[in-house]
Amino acid sequence: MRYIENRTYDEISVGDSAELVRVLKQQDIELFAVMSGDVNPAHVDADYARTDMFHGVIAHGMWGGALISTVLGTELPGPGTIFLDQSLRFEAPVRLGDTITVRVEVTEKLAKGRLTLACTCLNQNGKMVIEGVSRVIAPHDKVRRPRVLLPEVKLHVQGAQYAKLIAATEALAPVRTAVVHPCDVLSVTGALDAARQGMIVPVLVGPKGKIEAAAKAARRSLEGIELLDVPHSHAAAEAAVALVRAGKAEALMKGALHTDELMDAVVDATLGLRTERRMSHVYVLDVPTYPKPLLITDAAINISPDLAAKRDIVQNAIDMAHALSIAQPKVAILSSVETVNPRVASTLDAAALCKMADRGQITGGLIDGPLAFDNAISPAATAAKGIVSDVAGKADILVAPDLEVANMMAKQLIYLAGADAAGIVLGARVPIILTSRADSPASRLASCALAQLFLKDKARPARA
Repeated sequence: MRYIENRTYDEISVGDSAELVRVLKQQDIELFAVMSGDVNPAHVDADYARTDMFHGVIAHGMWGGALISTVLGTELPGPGTIFLDQSLRFEAPVRLGDTITVRVEVTEKLAKGRLTLACTCLNQNGKMVIEGVSRVIAPHDKVRRPRVLLPEVKLHVQGAQYAKLIAATEALAPVRTAVVHPCDVLSVTGALDAARQGMIVPVLVGPKGKIEAAAKAARRSLEGIELLDVPHSHAAAEAAVALVRAGKAEALMKGALHTDELMDAVVDATLGLRTERRMSHVYVLDVPTYPKPLLITDAAINISPDLAAKRDIVQNAIDMAHALSIAQPKVAILSSVETVNPRVASTLDAAALCKMADRGQITGGLIDGPLAFDNAISPAATAAKGIVSDVAGKADILVAPDLEVANMMAKQLIYLAGADAAGIVLGARVPIILTSRADSPASRLASCALAQLFLKDKARPARA
């Protein structure tokens, strides 16, 4: 099968045939819909399809027609064939999991290299699903070529994980949120979108004139929105923290100010929002090439965390995973290698964190490390190195050795792998919704959803 070869007109006799067998998979339907633009809900909407006459998703009719074309173009006659016309009768639906045998048979040899072929598609029960006739011009010259390697296709619906995340908050009460210095179009729009979605009740904290100007530029109304007028961004951060301390806000949301400026007010020793837990940032990423949400920490708060800080960083990420209904998240403690090396400090920290988990100092997850990035997320890499682990190859959480590694890793996934990213800071009295100017509207909503889901999970009775 390394080569593709045709049969010329002179080599073909009446009665000659060729066939292929194909099993209909969900990916086939999705690829055909993407290629053709045919998004008829009978093919792509399972809920609708259950109510349709066939009571389930079926293939596009021309999926089978395309398979007939495949046999004609690659087997009989093969490369060099010119398609003249095709008639098809669709006798029965093709359903997910059906095994379809596609067969073409020469019924006539005509002048000028023309052939007539009978075309049939039968399912695994021998039932005819498609029947028709093709007319082609067979090639006169012999062709034998190496088969072209087709690109690997990975289908991903952008924002699909976030759509699920946002949908999970529909029944939840909105969170009263102090939005700190929303003085540009992106930040004020993000807050108002979340309010319209019923996720937050925003209190806009900042210079009134600048906030109103940003809303006007965004063509958005501030009617009914509470606004706390303060002179500048430093004052906005302090006033927002004061709202939380007074019990008048359940979350903070970063607007158009630097993260350091907001966090200085949050960590203030006397007036801030510190708890016994070290604060840390958690990214929740929707990566097109990964089958589930991927959490990365800490990419924004702790620059070079020591072992005690890493313990809290891990626990914060586990708590966030619980809020996402991941009952026992798999936590990979990352390093450059997967073995403990006294000369590589991050491997020693990883080993110590695993032992802390064994002793109950970290709870609620499965922890393993040190693991290199490939070992953490790739089953193939894990198998190749012979690593036996409940975490390796299927991690939910990646814990980086330091902020630089976590930040670069997350940004690489965002900009090179097309990942969407939502972010939140945990470990303070309230969750802090940490958005970036580069965040999409969906990412901003997803960050608000993280806060809602975290607060809901925090209100539940403690896990045994």
